[in-house]
Amino acid sequence: MTIRLLLAIAIAIGSPIALVGQSTGTDITGTWRVAGGADVGNGPREVVIRADSSASWGKEMVRWRVAGDRIAIAIGGEWERYKLSVKGNNLTLSGGDLRKPVTLRRTGPPTARPNGVRVPDDPDARR
Repeated sequence: MTIRLLLAIAIAIGSPIALVGQSTGTDITGTWRVAGGADVGNGPREVVIRADSSASWGKEMVRWRVAGDRIAIAIGGEWERYKLSVKGNNLTLSGGDLRKPVTLRRTGPPTARPNGVRVPDDPDARR
């Protein structure tokens, strides 16, 4: 399972959805854990999504943004897009490079981004 896939799994949320402060919608910030039984290979099972547009799992840090029922995740200098849906504390991600939908459960609030660790650049800003 690729890093891109693992992050996408972790960041799947809401339909319609918005980051707090963008417009009305669901708050997608928090700590999310891959639902039991989901195949993530040797990858991490927990992801932290922060209001500053950063998300992390293990030592990986990425940028994310939501538009409607889609989430874009900047990995390796390009955006990967996935369809999102959320019901209560469960979120599901599908499409993109996923072979089948993956569900996560919110387990708590997000932790702070570590000092000195920056949010990756927006790939659109380089054009």
